[in-house]
Amino acid sequence: MRFETAEISLLGDREDNQDRLAVHEAAAGLLLVVADGMGGHAGGGAAASTAVASLVQSFDRANADTDPAGFLAWAIARAHDDVVELGTRVGIGAAPRTTLAACIVRDGGAVWAHVGDTRVYHARDRALVTRTRDHTAIEALLQDGLISEDEIPGHPMRHYVEFCLGGSSEQPLVTISEAAALAPGDLLLLCSDGLWSSLEDADLAAGPDPDISLGDWLTRIAGRSVRAAAPYSDNTTAVALRARADGSEDEA
Repeated sequence: MRFETAEISLLGDREDNQDRLAVHEAAAGLLLVVADGMGGHAGGGAAASTAVASLVQSFDRANADTDPAGFLAWAIARAHDDVVELGTRVGIGAAPRTTLAACIVRDGGAVWAHVGDTRVYHARDRALVTRTRDHTAIEALLQDGLISEDEIPGHPMRHYVEFCLGGSSEQPLVTISEAAALAPGDLLLLCSDGLWSSLEDADLAAGPDPDISLGDWLTRIAGRSVRAAAPYSDNTTAVALRARADGSEDEA
């Protein structure tokens, strides 16, 4: 199986972009990462950069037979420590923090992990297979049936993230998926809340038509999200991967 990847990061209506991403291939497979520096905390961009660089560095040292789930647990814990150490080293008043989603694709399958409200979507045949559940108060209320989807946009706790990398030295909750087999045409999408907060899950799961490049689709869907949230749109960042049958053309 072969894979087509694409990435995008838009400023939105913010003064600076605190999101970071990576698409990195190494002996252990293909690593996809999106990190969303928390704008309410000093050094959000530096926190996101540190977390992504830490994961990439760890991945470069991993062996071809490294267990993806075990690696993600270990590497994200290390990235958290690196972000905490960043705050100590540079003396930022409010400890730098970031949310994060990471995915390893290898041998026709994928395993992903997330902290906070940066998401991973897995779609097949233009329909959602699954997505990560945010580490937020609003997600907990939704899953418990205490609020509806329609109540989320105006809810006073909609921006409250319960877990992130950085801040406290205590390790955050990291949710790691089961291994997912990928079929030709499957879509994986990692994205910051700047993308998903203005769109329906179905919009993201639909993905591109088979004859449309992943890059063109990602550019359009990210632009649509920014326009929908204007003039208060957030940084909008995503990495996408589409599985292709062997022998089909790769596009980066």
